[in-house]
Amino acid sequence: MTEVPFALAIPDADLDILHKKLEVTRLPDELEDARWDYGVPLDDIKRLVARWKDGFDWRASEAAINAIPQFTRDIDVEGHDTLNIHYIHQRSALDNAIPLLFVHGCKCSTYLVLYRTDYVAYNVGPGHFMEVSKLLPLLTAVSPDHPSFHVVAISLPGFGFSEAPKKKGFAITQHAEVGHKLMLALGYNEYVAEGEDLGHVVTKRIVQHYGGEHAKAWHSNCVFTGPPSFTSTPGQFLKFLVTPFSERERKDLERAALFRSKGSGYFEEQTTCPQTLGYSLADSPVGLLAWIYEQLVTWTDNYPWTDDEVLTWISLYWFSRPGPAASVRIYYEVAAAGDFMNTQWVSVPVGFSYFPKELICVPKLWCRAVGNVVLESEHESGGHFAAHERPKELADDLKKMFGIGGPAFGVVAGKSGYTTA
Repeated sequence: MTEVPFALAIPDADLDILHKKLEVTRLPDELEDARWDYGVPLDDIKRLVARWKDGFDWRASEAAINAIPQFTRDIDVEGHDTLNIHYIHQRSALDNAIPLLFVHGCKCSTYLVLYRTDYVAYNVGPGHFMEVSKLLPLLTAVSPDHPSFHVVAISLPGFGFSEAPKKKGFAITQHAEVGHKLMLALGYNEYVAEGEDLGHVVTKRIVQHYGGEHAKAWHSNCVFTGPPSFTSTPGQFLKFLVTPFSERERKDLERAALFRSKGSGYFEEQTTCPQTLGYSLADSPVGLLAWIYEQLVTWTDNYPWTDDEVLTWISLYWFSRPGPAASVRIYYEVAAAGDFMNTQWVSVPVGFSYFPKELICVPKLWCRAVGNVVLESEHESGGHFAAHERPKELADDLKKMFGIGGPAFGVVAGKSGYTTA
């Protein structure tokens, strides 16, 4: 359980292999008027490959990543082997800051539910530990006007620079165990959590298993849930039966139905044959680029991606410790365990942020059946990668939830986040 400082240093030999593979890339043809209708446009890939091969400075990106304090430590997982886990640990200058566990998203996938006559799309995007990077200065800042946080951002097992699971059956419960044990190992006996995408599922499992005594509250900007059920939340279920969808909710469901017609293939492949897909992702940098780039563009709210920003994101998958194929297996494990649709109500305080271009925009009444909802914040712009697209809005919601006068103020004993409170 000893903490070891971590600095990213990709060997020159690995960079040489990447450049050699890019040199011999064979690209497919394209229909003249295809645009985005058939997937990622060929011109986009040609431009990005040329930049990745000849102009992109990985060492500059590496140095920027290493400016953030990172560490590794071994975590024992019940029924599995000990795993070496990578994480960011950015402490506030204020000792009294609130410990917050940030859990990133996953790779590309879709989960679909048919209810009434509406399709709801559940997706998990190509996330990694650096999703938290823009939030760090906002959350760790010390001010009399808002709370400050000690931020821990984990690389989930199989992602980034964490070791990958070696045995079958490493699903959401095991990921939650790793996140929780990491916080305890850092001395945070009580903490709060923020989950994006797959992180929503993991943090919900954390508060289900460790809530009350340790996990005191959680927040999410990407809610995985279905309609209320009579057995778990009868009051919300009865409201659901008689409450019509709002115009915005109707549009959200229509967008989800459209996404279903274009996106369900990801889920089917990754939940059934992840190893088969893994060969292409591990061997072809251009295949990995196209696989992830599509979601970076289409799942955001017109976010102005720069080419170097995209290539840094993709490179973190290419150079990841276990390789990009390892991150795909979580879908098989989660689907086998039935973990995508966890509808159990949780009692610890929860807050939700709603961004309009999020692909998972279920009706608010459904979200309120998830647990003890104490904060709902609706934004006018933003998409799936809220921490990266709209970091200030997301940080402001966390400050509002845990600040003085907020619905979860003081949930962590002796950690108000303020110098005087």
